[in-house]
Amino acid sequence: MSRSPEQDSDWMTGVGDSAAGESARVARLVRVAQHIEMHADEALTLSSLAKVAALSPSRLQKQFKAAFGVSPKAYQDAVRMRRFKQSLKDGSKVTDAIFASGFGSVSRVYGEANRSIGMPPRAYRAGGAGEVIVYAGRTTALGLMMMAATERGVCFVEFGDDEASLVGRLRSEFPKAELTASPARNAPELDAWMEALDQHISAGAPRPDLPLDMRGTAFQVKVWQFLLSIREGDVLSYSEVAARIDKPRAVRAVASACGKNRIGVLIPCHRVLRGDGGLGGYRWGLERKRALLEAERRSVTRE
Repeated sequence: MSRSPEQDSDWMTGVGDSAAGESARVARLVRVAQHIEMHADEALTLSSLAKVAALSPSRLQKQFKAAFGVSPKAYQDAVRMRRFKQSLKDGSKVTDAIFASGFGSVSRVYGEANRSIGMPPRAYRAGGAGEVIVYAGRTTALGLMMMAATERGVCFVEFGDDEASLVGRLRSEFPKAELTASPARNAPELDAWMEALDQHISAGAPRPDLPLDMRGTAFQVKVWQFLLSIREGDVLSYSEVAARIDKPRAVRAVASACGKNRIGVLIPCHRVLRGDGGLGGYRWGLERKRALLEAERRSVTRE
């Protein structure tokens, strides 16, 4: 049935009103995100953010999560974590970086599971109970690589000679989890993450900044988090890492934490050497450690 000119005009006005309303909604949410970025080091409440958006707290929570995929609080945490990582990369001491980024205390960074840089000891000891872990294998320049991920991020990247042994290692790390081999169509993120990491290993592309699900003791997570700040082409000794995390006497514990890292390359424990410049140890063999360091040196030289 055809519409009259008047009906067409009314219909177009309705479309315009709808588009304008959507534009205004997006603008409000962007304004809130920008406010969080500018005041990330402050104690922001949902009520105060709702005033910025001229919305009720519950409506802001719902719309913000729909638009950004996370709550306003999680968004603020992510901004703080980004600043924390950048402060470490810029050479700040760990404690200085923590307070400069707005966390307020060491426990706020290393003691909360929802920051994706560790988990409570009780959950760590649970062996993955109640979780589904998706995994896939891929041949790289370092040999067969297996990556596995929870809904929080990558929890396992290891290298080996055959898939069966790698699945066995994954099962030993998470004995109570449900392990699922992943066809790409069912886990496109994992497939894309593996491709990105393979390009880094085999073709010299930048190391991908992927979400990580780190699981360990508070000290181990502290070491692993610091390792993420070591720039490509740089190396540190175990004692230097211990000093940088304000634990100068914990050299052996640092070496142990590096040895227990189960997320190879993405957490670059290969960039930590012995004090005399020797390679030290490496969970996946010294040849792989040497190959990674040489590839990174070449990449930095080309730049």
